[in-house]
Amino acid sequence: MLKKLLFLMLLMPTLLLAQHSINGTFTPAEDFKTAIIYKVTPNESVYVTHSEIEEDGTFKVELDSTVTKGMYRIVYAMPQEEFNFDIIYNAAEDVVFTFNQETGIKFQESIENKLVNSYTNSMSMVSQSIGNFFRQQSTDTLALESIFKTQKQTQDSFEEAAKNTVALNFIKANRPYIPEGYEDLTTYISNLQTHFFDHVDFNNDVLQSSNFLIERTLNYVFGMDAYGEDQVTTYVMNTKDVVQAMSEAPVNIKITLLQVLWQQMVETNFDEVANYISDEFLLPLAKEHELHELAEQLITYKNTSIGALAPDFELETQVNAVKTRTSLHKLEGAKKYLVVFWSSTCGHCLEEIPQLYSYINSLEKDTIKVIAVGLEDEPFEWRKLTIEYPEFTHVLGIGKWDNSIGNSYNVQSTPSYYVLSEDKTILAKPFDFQAFKKWMEE
Repeated sequence: MLKKLLFLMLLMPTLLLAQHSINGTFTPAEDFKTAIIYKVTPNESVYVTHSEIEEDGTFKVELDSTVTKGMYRIVYAMPQEEFNFDIIYNAAEDVVFTFNQETGIKFQESIENKLVNSYTNSMSMVSQSIGNFFRQQSTDTLALESIFKTQKQTQDSFEEAAKNTVALNFIKANRPYIPEGYEDLTTYISNLQTHFFDHVDFNNDVLQSSNFLIERTLNYVFGMDAYGEDQVTTYVMNTKDVVQAMSEAPVNIKITLLQVLWQQMVETNFDEVANYISDEFLLPLAKEHELHELAEQLITYKNTSIGALAPDFELETQVNAVKTRTSLHKLEGAKKYLVVFWSSTCGHCLEEIPQLYSYINSLEKDTIKVIAVGLEDEPFEWRKLTIEYPEFTHVLGIGKWDNSIGNSYNVQSTPSYYVLSEDKTILAKPFDFQAFKKWMEE
């Protein structure tokens, strides 16, 4: 009896620590190497564990009793803020899923995660029915009322099923505007937009600990068009609505959502909207809370937006073997100028710069002059390559990613292109050589 008690006492710590597991299968397997798991709170992401992904795409991690219920983020590639997805772990069941980067995540085990997935799919089907009704311009008002009734029943039933779960936070927050009777398309869209954030609590810890608020914000700004204006005006007005909706949110949540929205406008080349978000909302918050790096990023971007005067920098020109020190703003003799940032160690640059050189030489003289800024750690290879492009004005940007010229143009990658007018106003920021060529030919 004593031996049995001793055995049980030895076993108890293991029983207490062994809780549940997260099991995943990534496809196609060869595209994935490691899964890193973080617990996400409104203020931070805390590393929990990681696992190598096997050759068949599977991984498994055991979670002990120190891993409490809440929102968890699985990162599967770099950069982490882009290649991740959220899961619910309630500390009461295993989580088993399959993930494909094209089709998303599917859960085989975990009642709460399956509940959210099932809810999303069910409500999506109802939304499709509503969309089909309006697209077909049906006059059967009873049919539409029936669809709205189904939508309400579906929402209510999932909220009931999700009681006392983490999943309920998402199901309630996602509750759409549901008319009590027939509405024409214009009225319905207007009401849908007006009530979009009615059930979203920006102070909810669970929502703050997930991507929900970000996705909800982006869906509204880019998806709603009840105002019937041009894209820039619509995005500006939608942004105002979002700011109003989250007026009572904590400052860190406001900054996060505005920063994500600003970044989306930057990536989709809506400079005017990005600078509006910065000037009206984000930059004042960054200055007030002494977020100096963010403030500098916003100011630098505005200074290199389309329509802005390009940042000036010193350079050297050569005519008939005579070298002259001057600056970008003082250059004359061309209708347009192209400032291109490149590097002798950049594979894309070594492909595009020769194409750019050939194309520029095919144009009428003085159509456009190229100022090629080489962002380099050391100058030797760069100097050898510049000999191949004698018609370019070359500038050495030593320090590479910590170079004052590159920093003033907010250069994040090479090659980067800035097309300037005769008076050095920024006209365009093509993504690559082909985009630059297309812009020139249009």
